[in-house]
Amino acid sequence: MEEGSEILQLYEIRYSDLLLLSSSSSSCSHYQEKMIMENLGPTGPGLLAITNVPDASLLRRKLLPLARKLALLSPDDRKRILRDHNLGSDVPLKNPDRNVSSFAMQLKYAQGTEAIESKPSDGVGSHLNLENETMGRISDIEDDVFDNLENMFKALGLCMMEIGLCLARICDTAIGGNELEQSLLESCAAKGRLIHYHSMVDSLVLREAGPKKGSSKRNANNHARSKENLLKGANLDTNGNEVRLCEIHPNLWQQWHYDYGIFTLLTDPMFLLSPHRTTVKSEISNSSGQECASPSGHSYLQVFHPNKNKVLMVKASPESFIVQVGESADILSKGKLRSTLHCVRRPARFENLSRETFVVFLQPAWSKTFSISDYPMEHYNPSVHHLEQAEEHYFADQDQNALTQEIQKIVPPLSARLKDGMTFAEFSRETTKQYYGGSGLQSNK
Repeated sequence: MEEGSEILQLYEIRYSDLLLLSSSSSSCSHYQEKMIMENLGPTGPGLLAITNVPDASLLRRKLLPLARKLALLSPDDRKRILRDHNLGSDVPLKNPDRNVSSFAMQLKYAQGTEAIESKPSDGVGSHLNLENETMGRISDIEDDVFDNLENMFKALGLCMMEIGLCLARICDTAIGGNELEQSLLESCAAKGRLIHYHSMVDSLVLREAGPKKGSSKRNANNHARSKENLLKGANLDTNGNEVRLCEIHPNLWQQWHYDYGIFTLLTDPMFLLSPHRTTVKSEISNSSGQECASPSGHSYLQVFHPNKNKVLMVKASPESFIVQVGESADILSKGKLRSTLHCVRRPARFENLSRETFVVFLQPAWSKTFSISDYPMEHYNPSVHHLEQAEEHYFADQDQNALTQEIQKIVPPLSARLKDGMTFAEFSRETTKQYYGGSGLQSNK
């Protein structure tokens, strides 16, 4: 599927144009607003890209390589650095079998509340007041690569929150009302995540460095099995649980899922090449990795386009921000925005390639109540709609139809997770439970 996947080149809008479009006095052409809604709406892929964001390139280059460094630190050192920089994790970092490491922080809108609430009249300048002092310190990192981790995390996160608010305002204008923007502001916070998608080499190093329990024979068998699974491309979800996969998509960094907030913003990923497995283990752990271009020229983010009944590989301009629609936006807009079903694919034949990204999840307040009245049934229970489409196209593309049905087995339908009158907290808990099991509770860090 990797080489044969159709490429989706994202519709792009410049940051300066986004600010102008979101301005209350905007006199811009409605063409861009129309294109935004076409790409985020029910007939589009559910995502687009924002380009030419001031300071974003520097922040991205400094912050993203730290994801791998944090992932490969000793547990004690990592715990100390995370504590010093007010970071936590919603992935069990003690589990050496994880194939993703995630470092999270709650980002507060209050750090730029005055600027958010006083909408600019001319569309010029940032809604969130990013402090010049913080930005000035970013380029001075030499002695300790983690010195400015918290500052960079917040600066890039607030920048991405601003983009989300601008986009919510534009969508509200097109839809009518101010449901999306108001829901974001009422939440008071967003979650930022710095994510390292492990290379196979990274994963083997973590397994070898992990705690040794039980007999040596059992450890040897476990190690051999782990190595075999890695080389086969066995997948683990972000909770470290093994996921059964169909042969037609056996090699994923992250399983198929919907995000359940309003918008998810992602940096264009950075790819790092670490030393090969034959190199001394300490060199692999201490190496920052060498930045390289994507082996296939795309992001390895895959989306399912329901209107085309196709899986597409996402491609965006370097150093742009990708915006995805979440299920809460789909629900609040009564289906005028379409949530994005997606996964992250691991490149084939690149065992020493890792993927780094920074993500901000924008969501409504936990107490926000959802109503499913006037909500499209094909969004609420998509399996019926997709199966009807699949029957129509069965003989035209049996492989694609098989993949569609396999995804439906993995992803719990919205109708199984959302009931009329549920709060966002209840919906979040039920969604997490059905994807990963357990209590469904998430880390607030």
